[in-house]
Amino acid sequence: MPGTNLTRSEAQERAKAIRRVDSYHVELDLTRGDRVFASRTTVRFAAQEGSSSFIDAITDTVRSVTLNGEALDVARVSDGVRIQLPSLKGENELVVDADAPYMNTGEGLHRFVDPADGEVYLYTQFEVPDSRRVFAVFEQPDLKAAFRFTVTAPSRWRVVSNSPTPQPQPAGAPEAAVWDFPPTGRISSYVTALVAGPYESVHDELVNSAGRTIPLGVFARRSLMEYLDAENIFSLTKAGFEFYEREFGCEYPFEKYDQLFVPEFNAGAMENAGAVTILESYVFRSKPTQATVERRAITVLHELAHMWFGDLVTMRWWDDLWLNESFAEFMSHLAAAEATDFRHAWTTFASVEKSWAYRQDQLPTTHPIFADITDLADVEVNFDGITYAKGASVLKQLVAWVGQEKFMEGVRRYFAKHAWGNTVLADLMAELEAASGRDLTAWGQAWLETAGVNTLSPEIETDDDGRILRFAVSQSAVAEYPTIRPHRLAIGFYEHDGAGSLVRTHRTELDVEGELTEVPDLAGLRRPVLVLLNDDDLAFAKVRLDAVSLVTATAGLKDITESLPRALVWGSAWDGARDGESPARGYVDLVLSNIGSESDASVVQTLLRQLATTLDFYVAPEARSETKGATAARLWDLAREAAAGSDSQLQFAKAFSGLAAAPEHLEAVAGLLDGSVEVPGLVVDQDLRWEFIASLAAGGAIGQERIDEELARDNTSTGQCAAALATAARPTREAKEETWEAVVVRGDLSNAMQQAAINGFVRAHDAGLLAPFTERYFEAVPGIVAERTHALAQQIVVGLYPARQTTPETLERTDAFLASLRDDQAALRRMMLENRDGVARALRAQAADR
Repeated sequence: MPGTNLTRSEAQERAKAIRRVDSYHVELDLTRGDRVFASRTTVRFAAQEGSSSFIDAITDTVRSVTLNGEALDVARVSDGVRIQLPSLKGENELVVDADAPYMNTGEGLHRFVDPADGEVYLYTQFEVPDSRRVFAVFEQPDLKAAFRFTVTAPSRWRVVSNSPTPQPQPAGAPEAAVWDFPPTGRISSYVTALVAGPYESVHDELVNSAGRTIPLGVFARRSLMEYLDAENIFSLTKAGFEFYEREFGCEYPFEKYDQLFVPEFNAGAMENAGAVTILESYVFRSKPTQATVERRAITVLHELAHMWFGDLVTMRWWDDLWLNESFAEFMSHLAAAEATDFRHAWTTFASVEKSWAYRQDQLPTTHPIFADITDLADVEVNFDGITYAKGASVLKQLVAWVGQEKFMEGVRRYFAKHAWGNTVLADLMAELEAASGRDLTAWGQAWLETAGVNTLSPEIETDDDGRILRFAVSQSAVAEYPTIRPHRLAIGFYEHDGAGSLVRTHRTELDVEGELTEVPDLAGLRRPVLVLLNDDDLAFAKVRLDAVSLVTATAGLKDITESLPRALVWGSAWDGARDGESPARGYVDLVLSNIGSESDASVVQTLLRQLATTLDFYVAPEARSETKGATAARLWDLAREAAAGSDSQLQFAKAFSGLAAAPEHLEAVAGLLDGSVEVPGLVVDQDLRWEFIASLAAGGAIGQERIDEELARDNTSTGQCAAALATAARPTREAKEETWEAVVVRGDLSNAMQQAAINGFVRAHDAGLLAPFTERYFEAVPGIVAERTHALAQQIVVGLYPARQTTPETLERTDAFLASLRDDQAALRRMMLENRDGVARALRAQAADR
């Protein structure tokens, strides 16, 4: 679509012409049918006299454009994406009257019909550039304004926006009403929001640090309300409010705080000011894993942190997206660890977030944390492990570097100085330097302006009695990204206690700089059985164990009493397998020998995901079937050995069903589904039933008729997605062809249904079943990226890539495809480079496993 990809230079030029945006009055009529809605926008703004500019508006039809009382020729000024604004005055009023289309992609104004009761639910998702799909807007974060929404909708609906919800008034049409919301404070367009439909809600309130009463609301679809544990959400929210207002020295900036669980959401949540939208899967209709419960808590705290960092103070341009997300990610884990029951949040951070960051930072598409974002296409592919997880890891390192209290003092100064404004990274760094007294220039250059991850290894020399003569930390970097960085880290010594547990007996914290850092403080101490670099996980670096520690960890990983050091050892072992430095089957053995004793649910979840990746991609192909079968058998044993009703039992049962391919394993899954096989404590609720249905479908043990029977039992949105996955997972050429036709050719599925179908398509015990689609994939992808929205295109480009065809031929075909791309296909190039790297890494790991 022409003109959709706003560039940074265009935004800068527009900000010069449009000196100030005062207000938007957005009038929406949601009673016009199921395809489009009416959108009338009145914008008041100041501009350079005589200048020209444009406003963004992705529309179905533009009825009229009126600038300063003069009707403009719609055919000349509007192309359906932008509206040109000629001959601006010093003070201007623009009125755009248009129709805009509802979306089913999770972008713009998403329209969903609940299969449980036929009700219609709407919500907006505007980050990065999609408020322009709903109203005419200067779509860039630095042109803040006050937004007033007036919404006409069915009178029985609930309508929620950023401002407190007004009493609806009768509309001209029967059974319709008008909600006229008061104006917001000055915010960016991407954090405005509208949610409408027969949502139901639970309400509470809190009194904040300034003595102001803040109304709280939690919303969900009517058919999900029986499962909504609103009290837990309120409890987390109140804890977060108290923690953030204290740490930030700044009260909550908005009038109310609603959290709305919405269907078919592409992300975990979105920080709309005062009206946060959250992935509906976080309403638990079946027993969730504790890892998922914790993930929801982190998500709630992450979005709440954004109310200050992102909404109150906003990045000037998307170059600082990383800081927006990294800060919220760091603060959410800090708040969880210090203000909630999730005291082991930093273990989860090490296991989940940093694992993601290390993986992303070793891709050929890695980039500095402070990325050069030249246009909106750059932003859309930059919601990655660098922007979120590495950035948050580096902020954790910065806190260790300057001290937590000094860091927070700098943050408090930052909010006091820049409230309701826009900033760049230098604004925050200036306040942190002033608070800490440390020059952060060199630190910032090393950590924020370069890419790649360092590896730290211990060098230990001992005498005949086992006392340390010399201890040093060696630091290395890969040739492509050779930066050697400063690290603040801890070194932990671990010994067996009288009960056989591995406990920390000594800790040293120091700054590591250069390729070799001597640690004279450790000389003279007795060498322990386990040395752990980066204990407490302060630094961002891959860590290698020395030979003695590796033997200890492999034999007794489960004996480490604390969860965080266990997670660090787990991470080191995973790095070794993933980097092809140790055999994949050795990693499989390590996991299966120790995971039954792992008590941290998020670590168990991460290990099971890494185990699945190892089996599918890193184990040598000639040993894969046997290794998978043995792993499935062991997971089945672990499920039956685990404590009845425990979180690990549930996770092991799900993992077993995902691997079940042998007749005896499929029989066990079928028995669990029909009740003829029981595992004490394992409750086979509806969501677990769908796990087993998918397992049996992928194994060829059931057909479409049985899937349809289960859907009739659970004809909900969750059930429809689960059925789509199971249908696509059937191990027949016909099933794969049907899915390919729906996803690639017709392209008429919603975002959630398409993702489910893709997940089922690639679920194949025999990868050869997918081989015929390889060439068709490369032929189809360019057109898909050109014609579909980013969310849907990315699902296909990443999800349907022939990664299971792990051969040199796949690399060659990918290389040929990359060579054919134009310069303006940068987003597609990046996704394809990352796809290719997965196959190249898998081939290296398979070679090591042989």
